Amino acid sequence: MTSPNSPIGAHVPVAGGLATGGLKYAAEIGAEAVQVFVSNPRGWALPEGRPAEDAKLREAGVPVYVHSPYLVNFGSPSEETLAKSVATVRHSLERGRAIGARGVVVHTGSAVSQTYDEAMAQVRDHVLPLLDAIPDDGPDLLLEPMAGQGKMLCAKVQDLAPFFAHLENHPKLGVCLDTCHAFAAGHDLAAPGGAKDTLDVLVATVGPGRLKLVHANDSKDTCGSAKDRHENIGAGQIGERPFADLFRHPETAGVPFIIETPGRNPEPHSKDIATLKSLRP
Repeated sequence: MTSPNSPIGAHVPVAGGLATGGLKYAAEIGAEAVQVFVSNPRGWALPEGRPAEDAKLREAGVPVYVHSPYLVNFGSPSEETLAKSVATVRHSLERGRAIGARGVVVHTGSAVSQTYDEAMAQVRDHVLPLLDAIPDDGPDLLLEPMAGQGKMLCAKVQDLAPFFAHLENHPKLGVCLDTCHAFAAGHDLAAPGGAKDTLDVLVATVGPGRLKLVHANDSKDTCGSAKDRHENIGAGQIGERPFADLFRHPETAGVPFIIETPGRNPEPHSKDIATLKSLRP
């Protein structure tokens, strides 16, 4: 089975407005899907949206995803961080619904200074109510495993099993697989059959149909490095071929691929998107 309908897009800058700036950049680089921040990715401020921009993005007919801020951590021992994480993800979900987003990506977090079990109990207590509050037409909440540094709660795809168990396999729960993170965590996507094996394990862990988004990033560092340093497609340690293999796996059928690769202007991003389109069946 192949995935000919997997849109290929990018995380886009939104200066000038989510739609005005984001869609303009998407058009420049040939993106078929977009991911955006709806608040400062490195802060806790929760700004209101601009209704005209929201409507324009909602009506654009482009698959849209929201990435929640990097500070979010449901495993944190800090009560303040935990409370702000809840408020921030709630805001991301509400804003995601307003712009017609299909999913809101959230990092799976770290236990920091407490035990894994204590952190996972917090995940259940605070994330499950957020999932229950998502309306039927709201975005899915997409868990993104990390690269494996420190006391991360989830790095390899097998680590998603306790998350899904604690969150009762909620129907609004999905997965965002970052290829750089997976490679850094020890999934050797570059090895023959490595991409297929990784997705097979993902399906065996959380069930079919839970993969909702792929962050398509090459890696500056070697497999198992636990270092989250993205590289442009084909210029890193993963290489081009594994992305072709990912496209051909049944689990990615129709699943968008979003680049988060280096570059502060359209040229490298348009090249990455063109490369992925050439690898797509």
